[in-house]
Amino acid sequence: MEGSVLERIRALDGEFDAALAGASNADALEEVRVRFLSRKGEITQIMRGLGGLPPDERREVGRRANALRERSRIELDAALAALSGPQDTTRGEDLTLPGRRPASGGLHPVRQVELQLVEVFRGLGFDVALGPDIELDHYNFRCLNFPDDHPARDMHDTFYVTEDVVMRTHTSPVQVRTMEKVQPPVRVVTPGRVYRSETIDATHAAVFHQLEGLYVDQRVTMADLKGTLAGFARALFGDRTRVRFRPDFFPFTEPSVEFSFYTEATGWLEIGGAGMVDPEVFRSVDYDPEKWSGFAFGLGVERIAMLLYGITDIRTFFENDLRVLRQTW
Repeated sequence: MEGSVLERIRALDGEFDAALAGASNADALEEVRVRFLSRKGEITQIMRGLGGLPPDERREVGRRANALRERSRIELDAALAALSGPQDTTRGEDLTLPGRRPASGGLHPVRQVELQLVEVFRGLGFDVALGPDIELDHYNFRCLNFPDDHPARDMHDTFYVTEDVVMRTHTSPVQVRTMEKVQPPVRVVTPGRVYRSETIDATHAAVFHQLEGLYVDQRVTMADLKGTLAGFARALFGDRTRVRFRPDFFPFTEPSVEFSFYTEATGWLEIGGAGMVDPEVFRSVDYDPEKWSGFAFGLGVERIAMLLYGITDIRTFFENDLRVLRQTW
């Protein structure tokens, strides 16, 4: 039985070559495929009859039949491709024209401004510190001198994950974490995203970006704070930029101020808050308030971007309007 099957395989090998050589068009090639490789084709029939052979014969017959089948498929595909010839993929295009540059992505304008702010403060001698967006109440409120009944702790102002875990409402917790690890002098800025249960309007968002700064050393005064912020404003907006300070209150600074920048394009715009670090904050991180003093400030990155780009509505940055995002900022 084996001999007859092997002889038939050798015969089919020659018959396939002869049939393929005589096929001069697609219809003839299809006839070759049907004769040898279709469900009722001659090679297929041999493969289906393997089960009736003795086990010691089945392996050799199967190996040779499978080799013939694979060779037949490959040579049929090659013959069909050669018959079809090269395909014209130009579709009438002028190949002499210069290529089109593919569209490329870029940094969001808010991210661009954040990086720009960091570089300005690096030039003023500040390092960069980062921290988690999901923060413990201990760092977000308690170490920053927020009493338990402070309004900022209310659900309508803060997003709570659990009773003791919040979405950070400012990046000041990073300052506390830094002071726990580093002894003075300390000079850092802490950029990042923050979350507040705000009513969204032209100048407020529920998720926005802040950059806060901390400077701790001996004999640091309010004059150092004002000089740093004025220098920052003029480095960013030019020498004609004006800075205004007005009294305010924050639990973690005393005295406290709010500061605004003025440019001819936008007029006065409140940028953030600042002040001298409250002694209670120093005590929470084991700094001696009799030896060390310092200032802290926080500013909104989106509001700086509004000043830089002449934008009057903060929602412009979050609406994914491609007409805005595709601009070169």
